[in-house]
Amino acid sequence: MHIHNISTENSILNHFIAEIRDKNIQKDSMRFRRNIERIGEILCYEMSKTLSFKAVSVETPLGINNTFLPETDVVLCSILRAGVPLHNGLLNYFDNAENAFISAYRHHKQNPETFEIVVEYLACPSLEGKTLILADPMLATGQSMLATFEALKPFGTPKEVHLISVIGAQEGVDFVNKNFDDNTHLWIAAVDKNLNDKGYIIPGLGDAGDLAFGEKLQH
Repeated sequence: MHIHNISTENSILNHFIAEIRDKNIQKDSMRFRRNIERIGEILCYEMSKTLSFKAVSVETPLGINNTFLPETDVVLCSILRAGVPLHNGLLNYFDNAENAFISAYRHHKQNPETFEIVVEYLACPSLEGKTLILADPMLATGQSMLATFEALKPFGTPKEVHLISVIGAQEGVDFVNKNFDDNTHLWIAAVDKNLNDKGYIIPGLGDAGDLAFGEKLQH
């Protein structure tokens, strides 16, 4: 796997990451969603540099301009519900992309510290020969990302796969690095060292879905 940790170089991205982590700024859910969206835009821009481009001519009112445009058929897939703001950021840049949505959540059994990933809803176009961008803001254990990818396999074999996350734990990064193809790319805005005993990233930012859309009842 090709791992692109964008935080290794200082940029305006640091500002958005700091705000989504800040427990006081987090109280503004609209700002939280917008910051996740902006981080998605930055990651999407960096990822776009690796795509295939073709030469085209554009007619302006005053002449002809020769340029290069992406020639890739893109499918954006996000994991509900936390992935929606990140998905919007990607869609801002790939506005002609096809879209897929999947629900994948942690189902805790008797022991609250153990869980399985449950997939209940999936809507997806054909992935055959296309570029799949799989987005999940928090890469904790990596199990949700893998479960989602496995659920998408009946829809065809993508030409290339890009994973996009906002914050990950090193354990989650190592997990996807081990379980995805060598040609897969991971684009991530920050990598934290640890997971706690419940599988949440430390220091992380908390529950991205709750911060974006409000707390949910557990079942």
